[in-house]
Amino acid sequence: MSLAQNICAEFEAQVPITRRFLERLPVDKLSWKPHEKSMSAGQLALHIARVPGGVVQFVQQNPAAAPDFSKVPEPASLAEILSAFEESVAMVRSVLLPSDDSTMQETWRMNQGDKEVLAMPRVQFVRDIMLNHWYHHRGQFSVYLRMLNVSVPASWGPSADEQPGFLQKSRSA
Repeated sequence: MSLAQNICAEFEAQVPITRRFLERLPVDKLSWKPHEKSMSAGQLALHIARVPGGVVQFVQQNPAAAPDFSKVPEPASLAEILSAFEESVAMVRSVLLPSDDSTMQETWRMNQGDKEVLAMPRVQFVRDIMLNHWYHHRGQFSVYLRMLNVSVPASWGPSADEQPGFLQKSRSA
């Protein structure tokens, strides 16, 4: 299995779980914030939706210019978030999956102006940001859902509200 195939296998296992999290956001709570310094629930959900596709597009540039995180868009609807998620998933499948090991092991660089701020194997950046960063924000979003009194989906293990899919299937067998 290639490096890209390995990452894509993990990604594909997490896609339906992440979709369940996003689908649970109440449409009337898009602008809700747990704190004045926090992103709104809609902003965080849109960020989660866009991260995978955005990362695989971003690492195609080498070197890449450091992104500006100062403006986080506010989605107009849950449909916009879910559409962005499906586009992001499609982007990962079309761009990352065909990547060969030499491309994934290449030193990838990010610059801020004239200064290099990151240099690492492309595969490490993809794993750290496309996956680990994604999981971090999904966990953050689970707290938003809990604070909104919304049932939190199971992920790797159970939540207080439901069992993970692998346990649900074994109970019905």
